[in-house]
Amino acid sequence: MNRFALLSLYRSLTRHKLYAALNIGGLAIGIAVFIVLGLYVRFETSYETWLPDHDEVYAVRTEWKDQSSPFAGFYNESMGGLLDQLREDFPALVGTRIMGGEGGGVVQYDNTAVTEDVAMVDPSFFEVFDLPIVAGRGKGALSQPDGVVISQSAAERYFGKGDPVGKSLTVSMWEAKTYRVEGVFADLPANSDYKLSVLIPLPDDMEANSSSWYHWGSTSLETYLRFADAADAAGFDAAMPDFVERRGRADMGENASDVVGLSLLPLSDLHLTPTGNSASSAKMTLLTLGLVGTSALLIALINYINLATARAGLRAREVAMRKVLGADRHAVMRQFLAEALLTVAIASLMGLILAELGLPLINAAGGLSLAIPYALVVPALAVLTLIAGPLAGIYPAIVLSRYQPAAVLAASRSPGGGRAGARIREALVVVQFALAIAFLIGTAVLVAQTQHVRSSDVGFQRDGLMTVLSLRDSLVDDSQRRAFTEAVRAMPNVKSVALANTVVGGSGTRNADNVPLPGVPGDGPSVMWEIVGPDFFDVYAPRLIAGRLFDGRQADDNGRSDQGKPQNILINRQAVGVLGFADPQDAIGKTVGGDVVIGVIENLSFFGPREPVNPTYYNYYADPLRTGNIVASIRFSGDPRTFQNQLEEVWQRIVPQVPFNAQTADERLTRFYEDDDRATRLFAIGAGLAVLIGMVGLWGLASFNTARRVKEIGIRKSLGASATDIVKLLVGQFMRPVLIANLIAWPLAYFAMRTWLAGFDDRIALSPLFFIGASLVAIAIAVLTVLGQSLRASRTAPAWALRHD
Repeated sequence: MNRFALLSLYRSLTRHKLYAALNIGGLAIGIAVFIVLGLYVRFETSYETWLPDHDEVYAVRTEWKDQSSPFAGFYNESMGGLLDQLREDFPALVGTRIMGGEGGGVVQYDNTAVTEDVAMVDPSFFEVFDLPIVAGRGKGALSQPDGVVISQSAAERYFGKGDPVGKSLTVSMWEAKTYRVEGVFADLPANSDYKLSVLIPLPDDMEANSSSWYHWGSTSLETYLRFADAADAAGFDAAMPDFVERRGRADMGENASDVVGLSLLPLSDLHLTPTGNSASSAKMTLLTLGLVGTSALLIALINYINLATARAGLRAREVAMRKVLGADRHAVMRQFLAEALLTVAIASLMGLILAELGLPLINAAGGLSLAIPYALVVPALAVLTLIAGPLAGIYPAIVLSRYQPAAVLAASRSPGGGRAGARIREALVVVQFALAIAFLIGTAVLVAQTQHVRSSDVGFQRDGLMTVLSLRDSLVDDSQRRAFTEAVRAMPNVKSVALANTVVGGSGTRNADNVPLPGVPGDGPSVMWEIVGPDFFDVYAPRLIAGRLFDGRQADDNGRSDQGKPQNILINRQAVGVLGFADPQDAIGKTVGGDVVIGVIENLSFFGPREPVNPTYYNYYADPLRTGNIVASIRFSGDPRTFQNQLEEVWQRIVPQVPFNAQTADERLTRFYEDDDRATRLFAIGAGLAVLIGMVGLWGLASFNTARRVKEIGIRKSLGASATDIVKLLVGQFMRPVLIANLIAWPLAYFAMRTWLAGFDDRIALSPLFFIGASLVAIAIAVLTVLGQSLRASRTAPAWALRHD
């Protein structure tokens, strides 16, 4: 790159400021979109990669293979005692378990109880998770039953800036116990799914505290293993079916590996890998956002190519004079490639500035904390410039370098590139609008689906519903639970209070039983079951489809009041067909698994739009507190925040030793929508900017084409063409590529949106209106973009037009 190229670019930019603004501005916006969406994709794919030697760590996943079960699918949890059995069969194995995590326990300090991210782990935890230690020690710290390792932020919360090592901390999970701080680890970064601030040793007597610790039909914690290399991990994975057959036979029967499976998953793959039977489109969403960013950059590069080739004639005499003075074709090509490279470099710098300025808005819109890592982005932009510059400049350089000096200098007007050049520009406009239309369709579908899941019928009224989850805490005794419940019922703005082992958003445990069907061989379908107390169906008020609801006055309704008699149950609509009934009314009075169906209710959707509603039956207990793991649902009137504060005052008076934890139904459901809402906003922003770049380029191209056709317009008007005819002519030249673009955009958008919607159990139909509407919007954008130029040209006086070209 020489001084002449710099001077030539400077003159070109300063002489044609609008052209420079369109080119550099469009490229800068495209690069900014590319940077921001690239940062998001990088962030989402970097989970747990911050951990030293993360590629050596694997999660043990449990697969329930019975496709009729609500639990069918892969889970990141495993049986509590699995690691013990693995160590017996594979003595050299290095592993650890994690029980708890986000909000998993309580720290009592300075006469206050604070909910913390407490987890029980094996003493070998730091041999698997090599967390950075900032004080004390990690390895060996949990070998003592009273040792605790805390995060740096937790250390500052409880001990200030002083050294916390050796100090005492009272931590509660199942029971309160005083621990000695052995070490402090650095806070986990944002790109981690693990919420850990307090680590305490997993007790040796867990089998005595949990009857299902060694039961293969249960999952209670996460198990992680560390291998020296991928080959060792693959060998271990291959040995799992035999291990399951050998160890699981006692609980799962013969052919245990047909019922349950174990497999390894690299730690860094956990974040984007779905669990259970709920579909996930996380990978598809990231791929789509990555394509949006890349497409925005591509559209900007197409703008550059189109404008550069369209304006090639304006520099034809310059090229001719250079050739007359001795420059060969390669020298001309090098000049224009250098100009393209410099233009992209300037646009990259401006794009980086735009990305930095726009990042706070993107973070606010997406609930993110992205930051530009300049040490990575600047070299990446340099590489992008070296690739994109020649790509953008090669075709204009070829076109300009072909001009013959004699033909150009003898011509009365500058060359325009010919039909071939026009066809290429039209093809590039087709690509631009195909992407733009696909983005418009995608944005419409994403917004419609997001609104649909937020407004869809979940089977109960969301407003005026509060859930109290702290009631299930093991540190709360039954007398406190009863006292709190009665105090809440006495509050004037409380309509009803229900106790149950389920609540909107989930209570932390889920149970299912196989229900044998009369005359059908096998164990029968797997059906979820829930325990509910009085007023549960008053609080949630599901629609009664057939039969009746529970009545506390009916002895057979009350759970196991007489162990020798069948219990009355309710089932949801989803269970009707699964249990072999023709319709809801057919189920009434029938015996299911030894119990009698007395009513069928509409489905209650407690777990968001991606998880299907499971077939469920409900057991009634007049006193559900004696069943354990009970949470409260409260139907109230008035302002939610005011009511929540009132509840907290009641709670702190009755249960001071446990932090209060309550959320509205909307807050509980919002966490199921957050990822999709974020993706929709980012997609809409990226797609909108990409369409804007295309509009800018189209305006520039229309402006130039109109200017080149001034004499033609004068001749047409002289021959009787009206202003309307001129507008049709100039607007019409851009309608053909837009219409062709639909043929490309529709199949692309259909495939992408169908794949994305497949991740939702409750989803909208992919209506043709999305495609037609997006196409009409694209046509309107194209028409409005070029209309101003066309109207101005149509008003030109023929005499003036014939004298100017």
